[in-house]
Amino acid sequence: MAWALLVLAGLLEIVWALGLKHTEGFSRLWPSVWTLAAMAASFTLLSLALKTLPVGTGYAVWVGIGAVGTAVVGIVWLGEPVNAGRLLSLSLIVVGIIGLKLSTQG
Repeated sequence: MAWALLVLAGLLEIVWALGLKHTEGFSRLWPSVWTLAAMAASFTLLSLALKTLPVGTGYAVWVGIGAVGTAVVGIVWLGEPVNAGRLLSLSLIVVGIIGLKLSTQG
């Protein structure tokens, strides 16, 4: 269950990271509200997952999901640049997340 909460928390991190751009420095009401709600939900789910998982593993996986997911959304939907170095780097993060999952009880 902790891993499911952690994955959901990571997905919500993608939502709020992308939402930050749309808040325009928190000057737009509704994008700011949705971004803050996603932040609160993401942190809450992370904290619940960390009841069972080691903090180093949980935090690293949460950040990794958020970083990779945000970068992929940026490439696919926002037209951000893609090159071999960027794809290789993202792949290494994914391998690290898988490694942490496989080497952690919980």
